Amino acid sequence: MGLIKHRPPLSICSRAAVLASNLSACAAIQAAPFSGSTMTQLVAHEITQHIARINYMVPVIFGFGARASLTHELAALNALNPFIVSTREVVGAGLLEKVTPYLPKHFNIFLDTELNPTEAAASRGALAYRDGRHDCILGLGGGAAMDLAKAIAILVHNPAPLWHYSNRHSSPKPYQDIPPLWLLPTTAGTGSEVGRSAVIVFDNGIKAGIRCPDITRAAICDPELSLSLPPRMTAATGLDAISHAIETFCSPAINPPADAIATDALQRLLTYLPNAVADGSDRVARWHCLMGSMQAALAFQKGLGAVHAMAHSLGALGFHHGSLNAILLPHVLRMNQSSLGCKWGALSALCTGDAAAYGLDIIPYRSARRRHVDLLDPANRIEALNEQLGLPQRLSELGVDYKDLESISNASVHDQANRSNPKTMSALDYLEILKQAY
Repeated sequence: MGLIKHRPPLSICSRAAVLASNLSACAAIQAAPFSGSTMTQLVAHEITQHIARINYMVPVIFGFGARASLTHELAALNALNPFIVSTREVVGAGLLEKVTPYLPKHFNIFLDTELNPTEAAASRGALAYRDGRHDCILGLGGGAAMDLAKAIAILVHNPAPLWHYSNRHSSPKPYQDIPPLWLLPTTAGTGSEVGRSAVIVFDNGIKAGIRCPDITRAAICDPELSLSLPPRMTAATGLDAISHAIETFCSPAINPPADAIATDALQRLLTYLPNAVADGSDRVARWHCLMGSMQAALAFQKGLGAVHAMAHSLGALGFHHGSLNAILLPHVLRMNQSSLGCKWGALSALCTGDAAAYGLDIIPYRSARRRHVDLLDPANRIEALNEQLGLPQRLSELGVDYKDLESISNASVHDQANRSNPKTMSALDYLEILKQAY
């Protein structure tokens, strides 16, 4: 079990230097040469044009048995009456029982968590917290439970409506006086335990984020809590994490530590996610998937992209976030290819097991070694992975209504994730992708 505080380990940060120095070879294998430029030249141009913003704020306690640290964490603040935000599925799987031995005698559980958490649920949770005179919050579950826990924490001592704190509000209000909050993920997907936002469906029907990078006291990441996750959910949440890693790496923002962390996460997930889906009891695979998920979320301070712009808009209609990302990611990669330059070649290497050529052989990986030429294309690689893991390939399979595509494309343009997509996207671009994915 390891403790990560405030910044990624130096060994991860230092890989940024390897990335910058070794990716100059990517022009030799990339599918679309970027005007003859090497990656080194591209990076040199970019770093003279942008300001880097690098900030890792959430301490992480990671490893099998990490949940035992709750005893010390709560005692250090004399927290005696936790308010636990979770789901019926988590409780039904017996995961709460794995946590309660490390809790005080008195606590209450709030299970009003929907697939996509809502402002209404956050308001009910904040009221229940105050009525129960609780003194801290634990978010136990996947991204929905953890994001709802964040939203409840904001509303406990700050006035409604929650929309006033949203990234989409014209003038987001500051919040203050947040109760102590710990997050315990039971899936390896959203990375919300270290994410800088809470994504909520607001009362106005918009699904958007609340920027709250400083409210989580610690992320307690215990892979044992993910061992019972069913194969389909393991696959869908894993593709969510993969989409985080890829979209952050593709973001035009400058953040070399985030790039290094994202590429490390992508290797872990591509290598170990199939193992975790095939055998949920594989402790090594579960460890790497949870680590990859957490790393990818650390990295997405660079911003996400068109996949998430559409997934947020579709998620407001009630569809599962990870499944949406799995379907949309290959189509967005193809749309963005001409804007990625040498990053396309880097993704090709990462997606086919040729990462050693880039100084990125961070973990053992199964080499694809060009057995199938199509696997050199990152979009094809993700589609093949989706098929291998039994994930849906089309939006229509999820029940998305074709007549909603135009309104979704219009909403996607206004999503915050659209701002950090490598290609400037119009509503027509989004509509084209949605039709292709339908």
